[in-house]
Amino acid sequence: MEDTDKQRLQEVVAWLEREYGGIRTGQAAPALLDNIKVESYGAMVPIPQVGSVGIEDARTLRVAPWDTQIVPAIERAIQDADLGVSVATDSSGLRVIFPELTSERRTQLNKLAKSKLEEARVSVRSIRDDAMKQLEKEEKAGEISEDTLHTAKSEVQKQIDDTNQSLEKLFVNKETELSR
Repeated sequence: MEDTDKQRLQEVVAWLEREYGGIRTGQAAPALLDNIKVESYGAMVPIPQVGSVGIEDARTLRVAPWDTQIVPAIERAIQDADLGVSVATDSSGLRVIFPELTSERRTQLNKLAKSKLEEARVSVRSIRDDAMKQLEKEEKAGEISEDTLHTAKSEVQKQIDDTNQSLEKLFVNKETELSR
């Protein structure tokens, strides 16, 4: 398996970790706002680059922008992200308040986590297919022997299986987190 394919597999795992970081539980976590972009001086930048994000209490984040002119843009960006949170503004910034999770919301989040896992699995299958086609192409061109082809294919499959196990472990952890 080529290094680029291995890197692509690592990127899929990292993508799923980021996606699961955005699926919130009942706890306030500053990382939930990391991927939300806000317009600042004509550029779209993540919220942590326009202000500090801290935890006020178990279910409240405090966003203190360095430029108070940008508060309405941050509020709009958080609401557009549809995280299911409420936003309250005051003179020094915003409070992002996370409601308690209902069992219905937990079920929705669990379904979302499963769909993200499936997206990741599809990406992994695509990488596997590309790697297998490349190996068969090399074998047809006479660049590698049939024995080398079988060895390389089993190596690719091992990498794919390891990646799928990592993805499954991320899902199980998220599922456990959501059920608490």
